[in-house]
Amino acid sequence: MNSFSYHNPTKILFGAGQIAHLGREMAASGLTRCLLIAGGGSIKQNGAYDQVIDSLSKAKIAVVEAWGVQANPRLDKVREIIALAKEQKVEALLAVGGGSVLDTAKAVAAGYYLNDAWNAFTRREKVSRALPLYTVLTLSATGSEMNGNAVITNTDSYQKWGMYSPHIYPRLSIIDPSLQRTLPFRQTASGAFDAMAHILEYYFANDSAKSTLSMNAALLRTIVAMTDRLQQDAGDYEARANLAWSATMALNGMSGVGLDGGDWACHVIEHAFSALHPSIAHGEGLAVIFPAWIAYVSDRAPARFAAWAKDVWNEESAITALAKFRDKLEAWGMPGSLRDLGIKDDDLPKLVEIILSASPTGVGGVFKLDPKDLQALLVLAF
Repeated sequence: MNSFSYHNPTKILFGAGQIAHLGREMAASGLTRCLLIAGGGSIKQNGAYDQVIDSLSKAKIAVVEAWGVQANPRLDKVREIIALAKEQKVEALLAVGGGSVLDTAKAVAAGYYLNDAWNAFTRREKVSRALPLYTVLTLSATGSEMNGNAVITNTDSYQKWGMYSPHIYPRLSIIDPSLQRTLPFRQTASGAFDAMAHILEYYFANDSAKSTLSMNAALLRTIVAMTDRLQQDAGDYEARANLAWSATMALNGMSGVGLDGGDWACHVIEHAFSALHPSIAHGEGLAVIFPAWIAYVSDRAPARFAAWAKDVWNEESAITALAKFRDKLEAWGMPGSLRDLGIKDDDLPKLVEIILSASPTGVGGVFKLDPKDLQALLVLAF
């Protein structure tokens, strides 16, 4: 097992009714004015908005509001919100929504002190400080509520790139699974697979971190079981809660301990899909590329993929486990090919170009895929 350093500074309040503590928590840090960042209005339908405003009002915290964050969040929106934050002289950010809202808030938090927010993603400027960030999660998927990662799309250059900084970990994240009961199953399933993909990016890195791998296998099995339950009953609170916490654990650092930093080829590849076609949901794009990637690379480390087959799917071979994996995604209504995502044959060269713009020599930290591999993999997924 590799040596590692692990630290996570985010405080979590988990469970129904926890938003009531938000104002008190922020006031305890001396805050009196925040910028609420949100999407298209679903938080007014699921009850999150009213609970947030009530809690902040009781704590005498003034609120400025910024709406309109979209899925696959965009750099132009980040820049717009930074300008508003500076104009309104806010002291902190409050993201209320799913991963796109949280990632936008993180980019705003870091970009507030930079010449341009995109410089954090191109590494032209170092993030040395950020606005304090608080979050209320309404869709479990990205794990952004408990990590220092953010992904933003520069639509001018088709670059959907990520950044990391210890300064953009949320100070506090509230996870109330009851807020997610009104989600359409398609969103639940897409978010669930996004969480699974985070674990899978680490899972095949090595086979020496037995404790981490055991935890990851259990998380994968739990995500599958809870998603199955939610397909039958969207209001199943216990299933919502277990799925939500599994998604948080999938990318709060614990799932990668001792696993060489993971591979992450599938995420880089999927970012090209949704950079070229912003209507593609991240989880759905991952549901297409990950099974194809497993089929393409599994013979490079047979023992690791055989262990995944046994420990996650109770199958004796990677081939039968992969079939079971694909059957499960189909049962959830996930797309099975690039064609299902609306990607056309003549998009493939452009996708390879976008992927290589992020990583010119190829992608993958464990199983390196060169440009020829990428072309072959996309054809396999098509």
